[in-house]
Amino acid sequence: MAGFDDGGVFYSDSFFFNDQEESSVPRTDIQNAKKRFKDFIKQFHEGSYVYIYRDQLKQHYNLKQYWIEISLEDLTTFDEVLGQKINKQPTEFLPVFEEAVKEVADEITRPRPIGEEEVQDIQVTLRSNADPILLRDLKSNHISQLVQIPGIIIAASNVQAKATCISIQCRSCKEIVPKIKIKPGLDGYNLPRRCNSDQTTGQPRCPVDPYFILPDKCECVDFQLLKMQESPDYVPHGEMPRHIQLYCDRNLCERVVPGNRVTVLGIYSIKKVSRPKKGVAEKSNVGIRNPYVRVVGILVMTEGAGRSTGITFTPEEEETFRYLASSPNILDRITKSIAPSIYGSVDIKKAVACMLFGGSRKRLPDGLNRRGDINILLLGDPGTAKSQLLKFVEKVAPVGVYTSGKGSSAAGLTASVMRDPQSRNFIMEGGAMVLADGGVVCIDEFDKMREDDRVAIHEAMEQQTISIAKAGITTTLNSRCAVFAAANSVFGRWDESKAEANIDFMPTILSRFDMIFIVKDEHDEKKDSTLAKHVMGLHMNALQTTEEVEGELSLSTLKKYIAYCQARCGPRLSDKAAEKLKNYYLYMRNSSKEHQRMEKKSTIPITVRQLEAIIRISESLAKMELQPFATERHVDEAMRLFQVSTLNAAHSGDLAGAEGFTTEEEHQTLLLIEKQLKKRFAIGSQVSEFNIVQDFLKQKYPERAIYKVLYLMIRRGEMQHRMQRKMLYRIK
Repeated sequence: MAGFDDGGVFYSDSFFFNDQEESSVPRTDIQNAKKRFKDFIKQFHEGSYVYIYRDQLKQHYNLKQYWIEISLEDLTTFDEVLGQKINKQPTEFLPVFEEAVKEVADEITRPRPIGEEEVQDIQVTLRSNADPILLRDLKSNHISQLVQIPGIIIAASNVQAKATCISIQCRSCKEIVPKIKIKPGLDGYNLPRRCNSDQTTGQPRCPVDPYFILPDKCECVDFQLLKMQESPDYVPHGEMPRHIQLYCDRNLCERVVPGNRVTVLGIYSIKKVSRPKKGVAEKSNVGIRNPYVRVVGILVMTEGAGRSTGITFTPEEEETFRYLASSPNILDRITKSIAPSIYGSVDIKKAVACMLFGGSRKRLPDGLNRRGDINILLLGDPGTAKSQLLKFVEKVAPVGVYTSGKGSSAAGLTASVMRDPQSRNFIMEGGAMVLADGGVVCIDEFDKMREDDRVAIHEAMEQQTISIAKAGITTTLNSRCAVFAAANSVFGRWDESKAEANIDFMPTILSRFDMIFIVKDEHDEKKDSTLAKHVMGLHMNALQTTEEVEGELSLSTLKKYIAYCQARCGPRLSDKAAEKLKNYYLYMRNSSKEHQRMEKKSTIPITVRQLEAIIRISESLAKMELQPFATERHVDEAMRLFQVSTLNAAHSGDLAGAEGFTTEEEHQTLLLIEKQLKKRFAIGSQVSEFNIVQDFLKQKYPERAIYKVLYLMIRRGEMQHRMQRKMLYRIK
């Protein structure tokens, strides 16, 4: 099988200079089609006599953009036979169309500036509103026909050059064969093995394989190879997603990057396989061809800061959504509709609703971006339906990717650079966070990930980009997605006596979550009885087709409503809401300092990161109602959600080890201990842990602070310890 990024030249024993097959279409049909194509460009107009394609061609040519986009529906409306020919025989009639467009461009752009008298070639790209065909439904009867397929771009090669017209020369007799046309796509040219010149008597015949290509006399175009994977929505459960290679040339190059969701219109083609290896029979691959798609039109669905996913809305649906947004209890209805099989957890479901709708992404005047996606962490006991919530979010989000922390590496979450085994070129493939661009990535078993892999997503969570600098490839990919993670505590179940020892996360990752919920399996007889009845009812009615509970939205309606709100609404804070939030921020900062001064307790001061989290939550609440501004009512609910999540966890001591969740006095003590530790011990020396602790206890330092510094230095890699887990238990 040929390499992903391979552009080989194939050799043959056959003796001919141009392996272009004779067209099966009569010459008269081609001439008539060319005339009709010219008439279409010049005469097609809309109701108000706006000649859209003629004007578009002239405008693009004057801007040195040598391409024109044609709608297949417009072409079929003008001439149904022409539309049929382009659909059924695009290989024959698309070059004829481009010749016709070139002749029309020659007519409408005269007179041209001096030095540009010769008209340039024009590329015709196509678009269609027809329903796409799934990648796994492509069969042999689609070969050489136009197909439209949706998918995700997962890899892209560098832009290379492909010859469209070459000249070859014989090494022996120096005869030049000029202007040999090359087929478009991945087809190469078979160099003749014998010279075709007339040999005079007495002169030796030219040797075998005498021809070589003259690079200076070749005409080339840019081309790029892409690798597309079918959309996760269409992959049957338990099956691997399928891939196909895409060939883009000229102006279609560099239109997409890995992670883009696209709908591709192209010619389903086949290419020759590579030569068999030594020891394999030459005829073993005869008749075997690998499929690829020669792209003639590409529609990018996740371009820009929005989250367009290609979901269309009928006027009736838009009217329904506007009526839904105007209802006073829309937040409660959406909350009820989120995982209705899971009992309770109302505040967590409200937070999940805020995450699904998201805030507003902002581009600042200095060029920096502020993310609008909301990140949530569920932390706590097993059996509290954390994974079920993640699975539901994956289904209801317009773009959702689910992965498990134990089976995910840093490259699998972000992006990987690998070498293609055949072509030996480096290619880049996007990971889960790149494929979830414009949606939600759900990471289960977040605590089971290696620390190095968690560090890799720091940039993706806050800056929403993934920077790659490997193997000479330096680039940045978009990962504009919300992160919904679930994790267990260190001891399996939450241990109230251990406080922050339950958490095995670095402060840097915790501070990137907008809301952190501590989910505990508390024993309450009344609550347990209600929960047991709910579970029994679910299992008893599992096979019955029950109607929706009053007030709930169906899964498909909720999914479309989320996509509609994201596409049509980008709210901002109103003046009164901003003033209220500013006062709340100042009050919390001042009260935090007062608590630390008077009571010496560990409290959480609100930082700018937490302030931005509340702003995002307020905007998402306004987006649910399709409101242009987030009001004081939205800010109140956002502050309440933040209070019951991160603030409550911090005030109860559960997050006392996280960044900003310690008092200033304790922070200074930790810095002093760390500074003395680094001064006292040389790099590479081995010291007893018992001796270190006893030495600092003599200086009246708290034992808890000593162990915390040792643990943090081990986590940062500044110290090594044979029993790192045991050190964690001693921090009390």
